[in-house]
Amino acid sequence: MEDKDKLKNKIVETYTSDMVKAIGGDKGGLIKKIIDEDEKREDQRISLSLRSKKNRMFMFMGVVLVFSALAILIFLVFFNENDILGPTIQQNTSIIFANQTNFKAIDGFSKEKIAETIFNQTNNTKVKMGEIEGIYLTENEQVVGFRRFVSLIKGNIILDKTDFINDNFLLGVFKSGLNPISPDVGDLFILLKIRSMADTFPVIRDWESKMLYDLYGFFGVNITPETNYLFTKNFEDGIVNNKNARILKDNDGKIVLMYVFINDLSIIITNSELATKEVILRFASSQIKK
Repeated sequence: MEDKDKLKNKIVETYTSDMVKAIGGDKGGLIKKIIDEDEKREDQRISLSLRSKKNRMFMFMGVVLVFSALAILIFLVFFNENDILGPTIQQNTSIIFANQTNFKAIDGFSKEKIAETIFNQTNNTKVKMGEIEGIYLTENEQVVGFRRFVSLIKGNIILDKTDFINDNFLLGVFKSGLNPISPDVGDLFILLKIRSMADTFPVIRDWESKMLYDLYGFFGVNITPETNYLFTKNFEDGIVNNKNARILKDNDGKIVLMYVFINDLSIIITNSELATKEVILRFASSQIKK
């Protein structure tokens, strides 16, 4: 009996010893497992923390975008479009094709200042050889029509008779490259749309005696004792590029100013035969395209 009890005790002791040895032998692996689990939990905590920060950031950005959109909407509703984009100048339909368009504000300008502005632009045009620059005068951010132009320069054409002349006119500069002053200087012309040659010719003919006086500054004619005679000299009939014209020439036969009937609906005022030729060609080209 005692032998059996001793055997049982020995078996228990052996099992217990084996368990202790097993646990002791696996102590390093168990600790490593515990550390790994702690690291995983820490990684999860950091990940959740980062997600939380990202979520807060996304939420903040969303709120900012919503308020920005509302601010823009309110701005567009309560502010005029012109306050945002600036004033838009309404340009008349060009009588002929112009390679470049230039707007010149003349608010408060005198006749002399207006003429100087156009003359300077003629001498400093940026168009290439063979091209035309269209110049539009503006006042109060509106394009100046022919009647207002005549009024501003205190012109002597009878305004009551300008009904035969369309208010849409063109101040143009043609760069021929053959200007006697410089190849870079352009040739100025004024292009008018008219009701008909029969209606308008008497009006322009009456203007002849004062036309040079009204326009001399635009075409760079200086008033001197040597040029005074031009202001009383008569225009004469002529043909320019196969078109009827009235021409004012100096004593050397040089054209000082002329007006040419391009067709039954158009008159060009200029001192340049080359500019006249180019305008005629552009009219012909526009007719072909139609």
